[in-house]
Order: sequence, then C-alpha cells, then structure tokens
Amino acid sequence: MNIILLGPPGAGKGTQAAKLEAERGMVQLSTGDMLRAAVKAATPVGLQAKAVMETGGLVSDEIVTGIISERLDQPDVAKGFILDGFPRTEAQAASLDTLLTEKNMKLDHVIELEVDEAILADRVTGRFTCAKCGTGYHDRYKLPVVPDVCDVCGSTEFKRRADDNAETVRARMAEYHAKTAPILPYYEAKGLVARVDGMADIAHVSEAIEAILDKR
Repeated sequence: MNIILLGPPGAGKGTQAAKLEAERGMVQLSTGDMLRAAVKAATPVGLQAKAVMETGGLVSDEIVTGIISERLDQPDVAKGFILDGFPRTEAQAASLDTLLTEKNMKLDHVIELEVDEAILADRVTGRFTCAKCGTGYHDRYKLPVVPDVCDVCGSTEFKRRADDNAETVRARMAEYHAKTAPILPYYEAKGLVARVDGMADIAHVSEAIEAILDKR
C-alpha cells in the first residue's frame, strides 16, 4: 500500500505515519530525511544535491526525484510507503507518476488531514518532544504519564521548536494552501483523494485512515 499523506504542519501527519509504520510495516519517506541521508551516504544523486546545497542553491525537482528513486529501490519499502513532503506541485506529481510506472509501482491513496486553523494553532503551540528519542507530547493533550519523564526512554530532557507559535502556524497554513494543496485536483481526477477529519482525536484519525487503506 503506497500513499501520500497531506496536511499542513501540525495536522498530525508524523503521528499517523509512525502508527502505520509500527502496525503495517510501511515506511515514511520524508524528502528532508531522504535528502540528508543521500548526502551523508554520498550516493550519486546525494553528491549532486550536496554540490547544489554547498553553493546555497535550491535542490531541483530532478535531484529530489532521483533521491526518491534511490530510496524506492531499498527492500524496506516492499510493504508500502508514506510520502511526506513530496510532491508539492503538479509537475512533481507527474514526475512521481512516471517514476512509479518505471518501477512497476503505483500510488494507492492520497489522504488529506483536514484541520481547523484556529484549533491547529492551539495544537502546535503546545507541543514539545523528548530531546533524546523524539517522542512527541503536548501541554494539554498528551503529557508524559510521569511528569517530566519521557514515557518511552525515561529521559527528563524535553525541547520545543522556536517557530511553534501562532504567527508561524498561520504562515505555514498559507504556504500549504499556496504550494501543496493545489496538487489535490490532479489526484482527484485520478480518483485517489480521500479526506479525514484531522481535528478528531488520534485514535479516530487512525481508524479513518485504516478504513481507507482497507477499502477494496
């Protein structure tokens, strides 16, 4: 099962992707993570990306697609992948279609987590993570079972993103609507788009996504 998970920052994509990885063996493919890994591993495309980045340039769609191509050749994607952060434009979506066809793969669903901007701001401004293992928490919705102790690794160190504030959330929402949401009509024409209420609690969002993936 191969999907694209869409939604603005704070919509819960990371949480849901982690659950799909744990429960279905799917692999989350974040373009940022893949780019850094390719550069570190000095793969052919990674070296191209490194050269561009060292000059302060923007990595081209061709390079990003190449990095995704390398990653899709790894055996751990056999149970399915979750694309996060790509594609962002119709041109990238078309490139992805071509790439998947070449690899005899296909995209099964494009799932958008719909959110309320005002509530999303509250969700984002209260979140924090374990500094050691990265487990996510929230001031109101998900505190550690033992105060100030990570449920997963027992660390007592936590961190917050400096840009997790209401103003930044509004800017991220605007960027999402301007740059990423426009690919939805492309996939709607292919009958691949499904929408989930991203403001529901985590369990209900997970159930809704599972229902989409299990639909035949």
